Amino acid sequence: MNSLRKPVRPDAARPAAGTARFARGAALALACVAWAGTASAAMNFCAAPALQTSERTNSDPGVKALVAEVQSHVNDVPHALPALHTEGTLPHEGIYDQSVEAAKELDLMRNAALAWRATSDERYLRLVDRFLLAWVTTYKPSFNPIDETRFEGLILAYDMTASALPVKTRNATMQFLNAFANGYIAQIDAQKRPLKGTFANNWQSHRVKLIAMIAFTLDNRKMIATAQRLFIEHIGDNIAPDGATLDFGERDALHYVTYDLQPLVTAALAARRHNRNWLPERAANGASLAAALDWLKPYALGDKTHEEFVHSSVPFDAKRREAGLPGYTGAWDPKNAAELYHLAARLDGRYAPVALKLAPTPPAWLAVCLPLPAR
Repeated sequence: MNSLRKPVRPDAARPAAGTARFARGAALALACVAWAGTASAAMNFCAAPALQTSERTNSDPGVKALVAEVQSHVNDVPHALPALHTEGTLPHEGIYDQSVEAAKELDLMRNAALAWRATSDERYLRLVDRFLLAWVTTYKPSFNPIDETRFEGLILAYDMTASALPVKTRNATMQFLNAFANGYIAQIDAQKRPLKGTFANNWQSHRVKLIAMIAFTLDNRKMIATAQRLFIEHIGDNIAPDGATLDFGERDALHYVTYDLQPLVTAALAARRHNRNWLPERAANGASLAAALDWLKPYALGDKTHEEFVHSSVPFDAKRREAGLPGYTGAWDPKNAAELYHLAARLDGRYAPVALKLAPTPPAWLAVCLPLPAR
């Protein structure tokens, strides 16, 4: 049966130990619908409960804005691409523009799942179903984490809606996510240690994020253990004991510090929702994600300033500066760290004052997903 089912309780909207059970074969397929509806595995990445009717009327403006944005796309049809590519290219080069436009659908899936979670309106669930199925049956992973980092939107959409989706969509998405994460794991584990180059810089932060999000979404214990191993290894490869990142040394830019840390904070949030605290985890060199956030904090608060990319060793940075792209010359704007610190505040409340100074409200999706900072 492939019709959409009534929404289940949001915290149960995920398959329990899904990878292991579905891997046993097609014999279980007919039982999936009944089983998933009663599942109560580990929590979703997003914590916000469904709103009651009275709450929807008086809900936060950010919630209303997100729902209204999704509503404007409720009848859209997906335009999934078999490939995305923006890394190393400028606007209007290659498929850059098409990729940027197509990747907006990954965010739309996430937002539609949040809108469904908040309102129980099945039109939003149908939108998620339609776009998920199109993307997981069309896209062919390149295992370039810069091109694919936006797939976090697809992962979150599935995480929130899994057990309410048709069996066809759920199975296709699980197959896609397993292949996606395991492809990245195999790519990393094939490298010589210690990891170097793009397996130690910001690229690896995005690989670790995607692997961790998928591992916790699928509640795959073996994959979770691998994600934690790779997270800690990367902390040691990328972050110095004082909190400075490898990319800051190479790129001379705080832009790349935030680009390093935001995916790692997202990975740590996936772990935290499953009662694992990765924020203070120390690598063999004594480094931690918390130390890196603390290193950036004086710049985010404006106590320190930095001229961006002055001594970058990467030629593409000069190419982007010459093309006039914003942010590749001049002083770093602390507001570029607003989403990073609003995410970090969901790990540790001591980052909330920094986040609120940078932006009085979090991004709309985060306000709905994780409305309250951690204590």
